[in-house]
Amino acid sequence: MDKHEKNFLGSGWAFPVTFSPGNFQLNLSAYEDNINDSIDIIMKTNKGERCLEPQFGAGLQQFLFRKMDDALKGEICDVVKSALLFNEPRITVTDVKADFIDQQNGRVEIIITYEYNQTNTRHNYVFPFSLNEGTNLRLSANEWN
Repeated sequence: MDKHEKNFLGSGWAFPVTFSPGNFQLNLSAYEDNINDSIDIIMKTNKGERCLEPQFGAGLQQFLFRKMDDALKGEICDVVKSALLFNEPRITVTDVKADFIDQQNGRVEIIITYEYNQTNTRHNYVFPFSLNEGTNLRLSANEWN
């Protein structure tokens, strides 16, 4: 597909927001990258976080510190499907899977399979999510005192 044929995929600010070195212009994302940025923003946004769009986002934070079982996998998949259905109109989600890749540290990998609505081209997006509070502090018992 050439540039003109991909215009329906859209373009916008790159996420996270960055500026190019030298001329300090805002970096933009376009086409497939723009859709991936949009999915990433939806997955990282808590419901109610945006004042003018209170239903925007997946709200995955509600699953923090939950027991890692099949029920949790199902809940995560349902929430992701709904969030993308209502917040990203350029795609149709065909499948969502949640895999516990590191149960000890609470790491979940969410695999989203989707199609672009205008071309029926299939794509995948993998979102890493942690159910436990993240920290890189490692203190021994002696350091607490």
